[in-house]
Amino acid sequence: MSAHTASIEAPLGLKVFPRPRDPQEVGADRRPRPERVDVAPTALGHGDVPVTVLVAAKNEEVNLPRCLSALTPAARVVVLDSRSTDATVAQAASYGAEVVQFDYKGSYPKKRQWALETLDLQTEWVFLLDADEVVPEALWDEIRAVTSDPRASDGYLVTKGFHFLGRAFTFGGFSFDALLLFRTGKARFEHLVDDPASALDMEVHERVIVDGTVKSLKTPLVHEDFKGLEAYIRRHNQYSTWEARLRHSYLNGGSYGTQSVQARLFGNAQERRRFLKKVAIRTPFEPLLWFLYHFILRGGFLEGRAGLIASQIRASYISQVRAKMYELGMDAQAEPGGATSRPGPTPITWSRSTPAVRARPA
Repeated sequence: MSAHTASIEAPLGLKVFPRPRDPQEVGADRRPRPERVDVAPTALGHGDVPVTVLVAAKNEEVNLPRCLSALTPAARVVVLDSRSTDATVAQAASYGAEVVQFDYKGSYPKKRQWALETLDLQTEWVFLLDADEVVPEALWDEIRAVTSDPRASDGYLVTKGFHFLGRAFTFGGFSFDALLLFRTGKARFEHLVDDPASALDMEVHERVIVDGTVKSLKTPLVHEDFKGLEAYIRRHNQYSTWEARLRHSYLNGGSYGTQSVQARLFGNAQERRRFLKKVAIRTPFEPLLWFLYHFILRGGFLEGRAGLIASQIRASYISQVRAKMYELGMDAQAEPGGATSRPGPTPITWSRSTPAVRARPA
C-alpha cells in the first residue's frame, strides 16, 4: 500500500454552480466575477473521447465549475483533491466527476504523478488540467482527431493561454506550452528536488517526460484564475520557494534531478524553456531582464496596465527566488560546531545597570 491514501467521495447532488460573466457585461476595465446560476450540470464520464482528465484541485470552488462544465467529451474525469475545506468536493460530485483525495507525505511522487501510478487508468489517453483551466470546443476537436488516429504521437504540447485581470493576453509572452496530453503509460513527471511534507503537494514547474514522439496542438487552453490577485501572489510566493530550492540544488550538484527534461536550445518547448532557465540562473540583474523581456521585447506594454502589473509580478517573483537562494546559501555555510554566517539575534545580558524598557500603549 502506498504511503499516499485515496478515498472516493459519493455524489452529493448539488445543482448550484458559478458561471463567469462576459467581460462586456461588467466593463472593459473591471475583472469579470463569477455569478451563480441554478442549472443542473451535465453528468461527466460518458463522453466519446477515450481520455481520462485528471484535474488537480484544492479549495477551487470559484474556478472548478467552469473547468468541469467543459469536460463532457471526456470518457472519464477525476478530480485530484487535497482535502479541500470549501465546496470543491461537493461541486465535483454534482457534475459526476470522481473525487480522489491525496495526502502528501513529502518527496516523490507528488499529486499528479501519484495518480498516474495509483489510479486504474483504462482509457488510452490521459489529459492533465488545473482547476482554473477551461478546454475550448476547438481544442476538444483536435484531441478527438488525435486520439482516433492510430499514427498519432505519444504526447502533445498544449498552450496555456494566459488570462490576467480580465484580459486574454495576446502580448507579453506569458502563455507557454506544457505537455498535457499523452498515451497512458507513456509519460511520467520529472523527479527533481525531494520536498518536505509541508511543501506544495502538486507538481509546480516539473515537466512531463514522454517515452516516444511529441507534437503540438494548436488551440490554447483558457487559463484564468478568478480567485484574485491576493491568491495569485500568495501562490507564486510558494512557487518561488520551490524554485529557489531547485536552483540551489542545481548550482551545487550540477543536475536538476535523477529524472529530468533535457535542456536543448533547439528542442521542443519544454526542452528550450529548461535551457533558457539554466542560462538565466547565472545571469546578473535577472529580475530586471525578465521585466524588460515581458514588457518591452514581447510587447506587454500593449496590454495596458494589466501588462505592466503582470511584468512587475514576474520580476518580483524572480527577485524572491534570488533572495531565497541567497538565504539557502547562508544556511549551507553554517558550520557543524555552531558558528554560522547567518546573523542571529544579539543576546542580552541583564544586570542592575540595564535600563528598563517600558512598552508604549498601542
